[in-house]
Amino acid sequence: MRGVVTTAGSEYFAKNSRPAKRDAACLTIARQRGVKIVGKTNLSEFAVSPSGINTYFGTPENPFDRRRMFIPGGSSSGSAVAVASGLADVAFGTDTAGSVRVPAACCGVVGLKTTFGLISLRGVFPVEPKHFDTIGPLGKDIADTVQGMDLLQGGFAARYAGACSDKPSAMNIRIGRLTLNGTDPKIDKAVSRALAKTRLQVVALDDEFRNKWVQAKKDANTIAAAGTWMSDRKYFSKPGVSAVTKSVLIVGRILYPGDYRQALSRQRQWQKTLGAIFRKVDFIALPTMQSTPPVILPGPDIGITELRMIELQNTSPVNFAGNPALAMPIPLRHADVPVTSLQLVGPNRSEAALLNAGRLVEAAVKNEMRKKSWFQ
Repeated sequence: MRGVVTTAGSEYFAKNSRPAKRDAACLTIARQRGVKIVGKTNLSEFAVSPSGINTYFGTPENPFDRRRMFIPGGSSSGSAVAVASGLADVAFGTDTAGSVRVPAACCGVVGLKTTFGLISLRGVFPVEPKHFDTIGPLGKDIADTVQGMDLLQGGFAARYAGACSDKPSAMNIRIGRLTLNGTDPKIDKAVSRALAKTRLQVVALDDEFRNKWVQAKKDANTIAAAGTWMSDRKYFSKPGVSAVTKSVLIVGRILYPGDYRQALSRQRQWQKTLGAIFRKVDFIALPTMQSTPPVILPGPDIGITELRMIELQNTSPVNFAGNPALAMPIPLRHADVPVTSLQLVGPNRSEAALLNAGRLVEAAVKNEMRKKSWFQ
């Protein structure tokens, strides 16, 4: 943002960088419309941590329950917390392997990962810009997220209105339901309940697709880790870079170039696999995360939290393909937080249709959501 130092959550940049001379391209429409920008948000250092923890600036507090210190999710932790806490109507974040959707899931808000290449990355701190990095909006509900998307892509509000007009009800929307081993049964039940209540046409996706999804997750995590090394290795020895960030960079160095190139060689086939699924269904539905947000572990145990989060998130296969995906809160029963997150994955450039489907789910579960005591 013009006039402000781009810290990327890092002590090194905070102490050694000058204010930006110009805005990132993603702020163009907001500036043209005179949108009030209330601030820049915190994030994981170099946008590499799925927990959202930041040991230098401090970790944004997940407003679900500040006493229990749930992780806010990352890397766009500050964006999700700002929206959940009512500090902003809309926030922007980057999503390389889930960094919009994971914090949205952890903080009980809506997050949209956009189609790769749809929104310009000019002026955005890179992680894996050649294959994965995207920019997307977060909002407290679907309506606010639509407004955020309209600030990123001109004319989006009209496209969304058209999607709502094309499919005003859920009766003609086909959903491929993906279940994954290791998911908390309460979360799977919450997803299935929300889909049933919306009266979507739901079909189960088979074991063959599930196995391909699991492989895509491994490949995506490999590419994302290697991307951090390619983008940030020049900062490895700089003063102030955290031990957690350095450990991520070391993993990336190990994976690049051999494992990285092998994983990339499977990307096109994974894209074809998803393309075949989307000829049968409109969207894929699954939990955004396999559990509720973990609590922040102290000191040296932070690394354990990061490793656990990589396993818990169901987001990176979407980045591997480049498709858009929506994460949105739905009611969760008999758990330590009141909501979990449904992820809807769509074909390329289906953001408007995804948000329309999200609107229908949101309307179907609104009565139960109103009964939830959201933040403590």
